[in-house]
Amino acid sequence: MTKTAVHLVSLGCARNDVDSEELAARLEAGGFTLVDDAQAADAVMVNTCGFVAQAKKDSIDTILAAADPDTGGHHRPVVAVGCLAERYGAELAAELPEATVLGFDSYPQIAHRLREILEGHPPAPHIPRDRRAGLPIAPVDRHAVRLPVPGHQGDLPEGIAPASGPRVLRHRLNQAPWAPLKIASGCDRRCAFCAIPSFRGAYLSRLGSEILTEARWLAQQGVREVLLVSENSSSYGKDLGQLRALENLLGELSGVDGLEWIRVSYLQPAEMRSSLIDVMCGTEKVIPYFDLSFQHASRALLRSMRRFGDEDSFLELIAQIRSRAPRAGIRSNVIVGFPGETEHDLGVLESFLGRAGLDAIGVFGYSDEDGTAAAELPGHIDEDDIAVRVERISALAAELCDQRAAERVGEDTTALVETIDEQGIWGRASHQGPDVDGATQLVCPAGEASRQVAVGDIVAAHVISSQGVDLTAEITDRSAHEGASRV
Repeated sequence: MTKTAVHLVSLGCARNDVDSEELAARLEAGGFTLVDDAQAADAVMVNTCGFVAQAKKDSIDTILAAADPDTGGHHRPVVAVGCLAERYGAELAAELPEATVLGFDSYPQIAHRLREILEGHPPAPHIPRDRRAGLPIAPVDRHAVRLPVPGHQGDLPEGIAPASGPRVLRHRLNQAPWAPLKIASGCDRRCAFCAIPSFRGAYLSRLGSEILTEARWLAQQGVREVLLVSENSSSYGKDLGQLRALENLLGELSGVDGLEWIRVSYLQPAEMRSSLIDVMCGTEKVIPYFDLSFQHASRALLRSMRRFGDEDSFLELIAQIRSRAPRAGIRSNVIVGFPGETEHDLGVLESFLGRAGLDAIGVFGYSDEDGTAAAELPGHIDEDDIAVRVERISALAAELCDQRAAERVGEDTTALVETIDEQGIWGRASHQGPDVDGATQLVCPAGEASRQVAVGDIVAAHVISSQGVDLTAEITDRSAHEGASRV
């Protein structure tokens, strides 16, 4: 009997990718088969992103393309899940009759829900609610409440393999030598511009034992690097009653056989502590890489955003990191055009970026998000003016990051090999995070035959040139560990 084929599209961030792989595992356990070719599928599931306006548009365009008979849709069912679906629910379903919209509460029964849809009995459209209300206000009381939380796996359905060894509710959708690993979901912060807590819920950490089990499983699948993801990784453990939970977790993960790189993402500057910096800079296998959410540098504007810090405190934090690991990778995102932003505020941001020496900078123009405090603030800036500011700060950011990459020429580093093709060997140096921080082309020393390297190898290399944020590095040792570049 031929199994029903499903094509799963994952949009948005690495956290969403983890959710997609949980959905894939639940579908597979429920009797479906996953296919890479959308035209060969009996149904298409789109895991949407609802973060900013462009992400919403991309999600809607993807849903419409999947449903379009002219692009191979042939009237097959299209199911929208993920953040956009959870956030807008019935409203999205009304605007997109081409798709069935399911919220997070449907994830544990996703295979059953899809069968109902295929049989012509779609469930009623999801009705959104503020998911923060589903968990107690006190973080330490939250683990007593059972609530479907994407990426936290929950009850394992029958059929999850292998029968012996780790049982993990995850089906890898690619064969990359790195993988995101979710350590928590939700957020308790109330940043004025962000709607994520309303649809992702209050902060909830995963138990360390679950994370370690999944890390071991990923290593068995050939993963060499795990990227720890959440809405706010520096809060990990606040609901477990453990003040140093992230530090302890990093130490335990470093003991997982097969893993060589452990990278942490989504850190809040206001929550960084000396003990965490020490562990991130001094633990075997943990990459000294700091993904710090600065958002701006003007003290006044940050307070309006309901955030802490300023130019001086951020520079001090960076100095603390570099005193322990001078070649640490540091990246951040900033928002320009926030209501009330003045020319002076922009000047402070430019000053900070010029002094910070960041390896990667994401620049976003402010846009109102439904239900956020910022949408009600006075001093909104014209969209055309915001676009000018984005172009101005983006140009500066590109220049500064290119300069930082050029400063790395002459350094010894380690690199994870990601692809090998007729164009050469490509990977990432240890200061480069997956997908967002540039790439490194790896070459053999002059006069030497091509070294035998494979995807997933971690090699020692010497940086010989840069082009933008991308590097070229000469391989010096085929087998290396991060400790070789921790100076």
